[in-house]
Amino acid sequence: MTRIPRSYLFVPGHKPDRFSKALASGAHHVVVDLEDAVAPTDKAAARESVAGWLATQRDVFVRINAADTEWFEEDLRMLADYPGVGVMLPKADDRSLKTLVGMLPHRRTLALLETVKGFLRLHELVSIPGLERIAFGSVDFSAESGISDEADALTAIRTNLVLASCYAGLAAPIDGVSVNFTAEAAIVRDARRSRQLGFGAKLCIHPAQVAPVNAAFAPSVEELEWARRVLDAFESSQGAATALDGKMIDKPVVDRARQMVSEGAVASA
Repeated sequence: MTRIPRSYLFVPGHKPDRFSKALASGAHHVVVDLEDAVAPTDKAAARESVAGWLATQRDVFVRINAADTEWFEEDLRMLADYPGVGVMLPKADDRSLKTLVGMLPHRRTLALLETVKGFLRLHELVSIPGLERIAFGSVDFSAESGISDEADALTAIRTNLVLASCYAGLAAPIDGVSVNFTAEAAIVRDARRSRQLGFGAKLCIHPAQVAPVNAAFAPSVEELEWARRVLDAFESSQGAATALDGKMIDKPVVDRARQMVSEGAVASA
């Protein structure tokens, strides 16, 4: 069984003492950050530290600097020496993603959508070959658009990301960070809301967020019990449509139940 990546943990690129700690956090993927976490005066030193670490660690992602910055091409040249390392492109739109894929072909690529321009060209973005998944940079998007990321204000944006990803055959997108990393209940609530909207994972900014996020995306005990009852009922009906608890069970419901049981098995492995 293949583990479904649910948590992507950022770690500052200029803090090499935190790299191993991030790997030990339980995050499904670590994203070493050369962009927002690193001051302009520290960019070169951070890139050098990250390069040294990547020589012994490949199963990670690196968030590079955006395509319109002076550090973009240097970041790509550094990553060219490490073909097993994934890349996250900030401020992504279709033009910058095409440039990235052209310079680093056959690379695991995440597009961090955090601008209005990127959103308005979403369907062009998801059609670019080589894209693995979209991540939502909700904090930056909220700041630029003026739409507060509270309650349901950004639900329409999130729903469009989910639908565009599904239409393009991409993995379910990664939702943005929860800025609160001390209140576990709030983190779980945010992650469950992301899951309800169709997201498949969440960005994390602190190791304390990882376990709650992983747990929130895994099927609950009640959901697994329901899924097993659905499969038992369907088997008893010998594949015909049937009912459980007064509700119809047909192929789409059975498929969802099978997926849930599979996810539960992977989560507990």
